[in-house]
Amino acid sequence: MILVLIGILESACRMAWIDPIAVIAPSKMFQGAVSLLASGQYAEDILLTLQTVAAALVISVITGFGLGLLLFRLPRLKAAADPFLASYYAIPMFMFYPLFIVMFGLNRWPLVAIGFVFSFIAMAINTVDGLNRVPRVLMRVGQSMNLSAWQRIRFIQLPAAAPYLFTGVKLAVVYAFIGVIAGEFVLAGAGFGYRIAFAYNAFDNATMYGLLVLLIGGVGGLNLSLYRWERLIHERRGGR
Repeated sequence: MILVLIGILESACRMAWIDPIAVIAPSKMFQGAVSLLASGQYAEDILLTLQTVAAALVISVITGFGLGLLLFRLPRLKAAADPFLASYYAIPMFMFYPLFIVMFGLNRWPLVAIGFVFSFIAMAINTVDGLNRVPRVLMRVGQSMNLSAWQRIRFIQLPAAAPYLFTGVKLAVVYAFIGVIAGEFVLAGAGFGYRIAFAYNAFDNATMYGLLVLLIGGVGGLNLSLYRWERLIHERRGGR
């Protein structure tokens, strides 16, 4: 279906049904992407964005897991936090950017902070969900073996909740990319998103669409790899 849609767009562009100033043919998009990779012109920007996303992701996963574990251990706190968690993504996160500039200065850390606030709640929610879905029979087995609270978490709850934790990591990856790339569009002077916005303002369609193809291909390939690993974890637990 994707190939058919690309073929339709290619035909529409070549027959001038679509204004070439707005959209170029997919073949030219791929040519632009290959040319950018061969030239290495934006390698530093791509690496800078990946470093920013990685920093936001590591902080998000650690913080989100800790928050999810805390909410699981304190049901009353979770009940109080549920309305906030349910409405969290209705908040426009970019309104915090001036605050992050004051806190961290004019550098990459405000973008790391934006990626963090986008992604850590997804990890926290999936951590709570995974721990709540651990079968009670497994917990009873742990009690019968006189396991301590830490041993139950380490040997029973975390392995049983692993598929849900991995889903949280996968969502955190996606949200970290969204936060950082979107932040670079309007708030940065370097990076992948900044180069896309610069090419757009300069009417450089070949570069803009080439960068978009690289971005979609890279993030899509990473997400597909995470999906396959997630499926393997489910299959090892006898699920689908």
